[in-house]
Amino acid sequence: MIKHPSQRVGVFIDAANMYHSAKNVHNARVNFKNLLEDAVDGRQLVRAIAYVVKTKTGEEKPFFEALAAVGIETKEKELQEFFGGAKKADWDVGIAVDAIRIADLLDVVILVSGDGDFIPLAEYLRNQGRQVEVVSFRSTTSSKLIEMTDGFMDLSADPDRYLIGAGRGRAGRAMIIRSGGKKEPV
Repeated sequence: MIKHPSQRVGVFIDAANMYHSAKNVHNARVNFKNLLEDAVDGRQLVRAIAYVVKTKTGEEKPFFEALAAVGIETKEKELQEFFGGAKKADWDVGIAVDAIRIADLLDVVILVSGDGDFIPLAEYLRNQGRQVEVVSFRSTTSSKLIEMTDGFMDLSADPDRYLIGAGRGRAGRAMIIRSGGKKEPV
């Protein structure tokens, strides 16, 4: 995979996919600050967008504010609740449309999701000359999606850097290790 500082990068985050993967596999939350920093990897960030779900209770508002604080804009969709209790809030089409719409401004499209539904999107973008990278947890990522892309970053490979949760760092907080080995809470 080719990476150089002049590449223009767009990051498209399937927040629900990341939330459920981190919770189900690691019983933790994703450290989006570190994820974004490492995914962009010194290249020119054009846009980072997290596709999120808004509930009636508003309990997710601090999460949205935390994303904004690290330079990630949010696109919100209301949680749909159906008769019988079923709930749905799927952003796949919205992510795909935005990635295609913005692709002319980018050299690299980074999909932060393991969802195999993005295989046609990755194929299309690569056929348009874009480099496509995926960032997610290997155990919850479609193998075919990984095969279809130019690069894959496995968040499970460094849980201390990419996860926030119980039993990690001091008092269950994620730690950043600075040069010289100094640890600081996030």
